[in-house]
Amino acid sequence: MDVRLDSVLFRRGAFTLTCSGVFGEGVHLVSGRVGSGKTTLALLLAGLIRPSAGTVTREGIESLTLSFQNPEYHVTEATVEAEVLSYGADPVEIAKICGLEDRLGDDPFALSRGELKRLHLACILSGRHNLLVLDEPFSSLDCVQKGRLCRELNERKGGVTVIFTHERQVLPRADYLWEVEEGEVVSLGRVPDAIPAWRHAPPYLRHALDAGVVPENIRFRDAVEALCRTHD
Repeated sequence: MDVRLDSVLFRRGAFTLTCSGVFGEGVHLVSGRVGSGKTTLALLLAGLIRPSAGTVTREGIESLTLSFQNPEYHVTEATVEAEVLSYGADPVEIAKICGLEDRLGDDPFALSRGELKRLHLACILSGRHNLLVLDEPFSSLDCVQKGRLCRELNERKGGVTVIFTHERQVLPRADYLWEVEEGEVVSLGRVPDAIPAWRHAPPYLRHALDAGVVPENIRFRDAVEALCRTHD
């Protein structure tokens, strides 16, 4: 089960994106500056746009979904309950997860941005998708909700999960790291070996690396544990 990009080139106006690589089973974290091409790559992986050259091949992918940064882009129904049902999810269960038990009859647009984001992500994660593409899933969430999302992502079994994010404080475990720089997609490799080459590493990871230790993964707790081991 994977998504293979073979000599992919996407061109729109003066912007170009190039990528060759394989997104196999596990969690892939993709970082890069605003405008570097992360969302374009997300759209290519999900099949919403086609490359100008090269091929994108999905092997063993029977179900996929893409989550946009702005949750309002996904709203299609007039009530929260109907919105949850449109994902094939249980409204009562999802409302409980999101703390929206008394809002099932409300218009989704009456929710705050954070509430709507929680609702959308809970619906997305309730499905069984072979390919899950998340564009800035941590935006509009507070630290508590970011932590909950990380736990849910870490509990996901099987499939390909690709996370595009600027988040630098609360991160889930990752299996692979990628960077997008000025339209060029670069595979840094498998974690933890890829961590020292990660130019967008959060400050806590950079601190551990400067101390001469490589954490087992990219979470804050991984950096703390790595630093503690140096003092045992």
